[in-house]
Amino acid sequence: MYVTAEHLRDQVIRPTLKYLGAWNPATESFLLNSVVKAPELGLFSARNDGLGLFHITAAQHRDLWDRYLAFNPDLASRVRGLASQRAFLSDPDSELQTNLSYCTAIAWLLYQRSGRAVGHENTGARATA
Repeated sequence: MYVTAEHLRDQVIRPTLKYLGAWNPATESFLLNSVVKAPELGLFSARNDGLGLFHITAAQHRDLWDRYLAFNPDLASRVRGLASQRAFLSDPDSELQTNLSYCTAIAWLLYQRSGRAVGHENTGARATA
């Protein structure tokens, strides 16, 4: 299956950010660039051993749930609403590989939690959450 950048932006990234109440042109562009330039930017994992479009590691994924979403129940509920009913319970990390909206939401939250401003993604620092 071939997905264009436009399709990813229009059908996945923008709707997911709107669902989270975080959409604006800068956040949309940032996430799209993170996918397109992921190997160059290395934003979400130090190595290419992460999962899904954003190369998020299982450790980053679990840490976000344990140290951030666990203390933000309304946001956690919204994010959980993006995940599959059964697959998430048996293998939550698989959602990063198979569920583009869920993966996008997790990527945005990892970046948001890092405290870095959108537009400063080329500094070489990593959002390790």
